[in-house]
Amino acid sequence: MLAHPSPDLYGSDRMFIESVRALSLDHRVVVTLPADGPLVPVLREIGAEVRILSVPVLRKAYMSPTGMIKLAFSALRAMPSALRLLRGASAVYVNTITIPIWLAAARIARVPSVVHVHEAEDRVRGPVHTALTAPLRLARAIIANSRASAAALGPVGERGQVVYNGVAAPDDITEPRSVLTPPARIVLVGRLSQVKGSDIAVKAAGLLRERGYDATLTLVGAVYPGNEPFEEELRRLANGERVEFAGFRSSVGASLSAADLAIVPSRMESLGNVAVEAMLAGRPVVAAAVQGLNEVVTDGENGVLVAPDDPAALADGVARLLDDWDGALAMAKRAQADAAERFGRDRYHGELREAVRRLIHPPAPDNDNAPAARTQSTR
Repeated sequence: MLAHPSPDLYGSDRMFIESVRALSLDHRVVVTLPADGPLVPVLREIGAEVRILSVPVLRKAYMSPTGMIKLAFSALRAMPSALRLLRGASAVYVNTITIPIWLAAARIARVPSVVHVHEAEDRVRGPVHTALTAPLRLARAIIANSRASAAALGPVGERGQVVYNGVAAPDDITEPRSVLTPPARIVLVGRLSQVKGSDIAVKAAGLLRERGYDATLTLVGAVYPGNEPFEEELRRLANGERVEFAGFRSSVGASLSAADLAIVPSRMESLGNVAVEAMLAGRPVVAAAVQGLNEVVTDGENGVLVAPDDPAALADGVARLLDDWDGALAMAKRAQADAAERFGRDRYHGELREAVRRLIHPPAPDNDNAPAARTQSTR
């Protein structure tokens, strides 16, 4: 059984599709989601059974001692239904740390579980961090999608296995423009949120225009329910000047094909699938030098890294590419080959299947240590 916290089709959700593809080769796969959404028909199309079960998902509202208590009570109410769904499962794969109920349910049901960590919440400290990571101790195995994700877990992350994401090249990609006639087209793909740095992107676009660059910015994504005031603030910042709010789009390829370059100004990023997708699409990338993005992008080799949370630095990074477009395209070609090698789907599928195989069929004890153990117990 595979548990995932979202029915949407953003980066982490598309990565989950790859996990389902990998594990369905060897197993009957049942996926549980907390709600219906665009992810459901995609999962069914690739052969997964989908069960909707409303369970609490850890959001920002829970990130306090009082919120953690509310989360625990919600989990207790959902536990009987979760246990019924686990009947007959040989293993539980929990995708992200935001649905800890499944780790608890798996332990109660005595089903081995693995948690796949896609978060890098290294700014959370104290009791909240302890409460956030404590459920991971219930898992038999931990997989992290980057070194940054493993490190953010603290001591519990030391036993985690790092498996980089397997990212598919976007469909229907066109070649980037060899001659950059105005306007230059910049895209940011991802939820409209503070974490993704949407506001940084809008401010940087304004700075570029002030410096005389003819450029447009397209924001592809929507806000989480309840975060609508942030979108309103973004629209005020944009002031209607050459910033397009495209909303959610199911095709990342179409958004990248329509762009000349991609930006990833995240304040936190466990890895950065969008950066990898842009590389695979042959688009030059400017990314914030944070967490997992530092593992994806090497400045000047396969992209441009800039100081995080700094609109001026982001504008400088974009200008660096626009001022040397031939160099930017050559760098994008190197990035395309690098991303295909390091973040290939076949490699990811194989590593994930092996991790789950070890979960269901753990290796036998080391025979060299067995006699010593028997002697010690005899004494």
